Amino acid sequence: MEQHTIFFIGKPGCGKGDQARLLSEKTGWRILSAGDELRVQRELDTPVWRKVKSEMDAGRLLPHWFASYLFLKDFFALPDTANMIFDGFCRQISEAEIIMESLSWLGRPFFFIHLKVSDEEIKNRIALRKGVQGRADDSVVDERLEEYREHTEPVIEMFRKTGVLIEIDGEGTREKIAEDIQKALSI
Repeated sequence: MEQHTIFFIGKPGCGKGDQARLLSEKTGWRILSAGDELRVQRELDTPVWRKVKSEMDAGRLLPHWFASYLFLKDFFALPDTANMIFDGFCRQISEAEIIMESLSWLGRPFFFIHLKVSDEEIKNRIALRKGVQGRADDSVVDERLEEYREHTEPVIEMFRKTGVLIEIDGEGTREKIAEDIQKALSI
């Protein structure tokens, strides 16, 4: 049985979580969302989680080692045949290198799905989401986009060069985007 390890990557508000859920519903594959896990855990009253909360609320990325820890603790517990969808990982070069090295070391094939969306569309989507979900980090969209440009765009270029990047136009309907992803993955 072929293993599937899929990562969604893109700007904040590009639809990574939505598309991960749609792919999971279609395939039954489990999702691990860094953002969801952090938003739940940041409410704990510990020094680490207070720091996590303040960094996230300011729109800043967490240290690469922290995101790598979140990935590795779940990834290393997977059975050989498990399929997995990761949402919100590999936002910095050092984090991406650790994740790619661990996947390669285990001989596990992987792909990164980059949802390409314009800044203007991102701002529209986040404004709508903020009204519905009220996420604190949605009030700092410009800061989050700057973090994306500084840290994540080089990661995307690295994935492009290594041949593990699948680029998807993320500005269509959610159904069309999901269809394009499934077609790219031959599902």
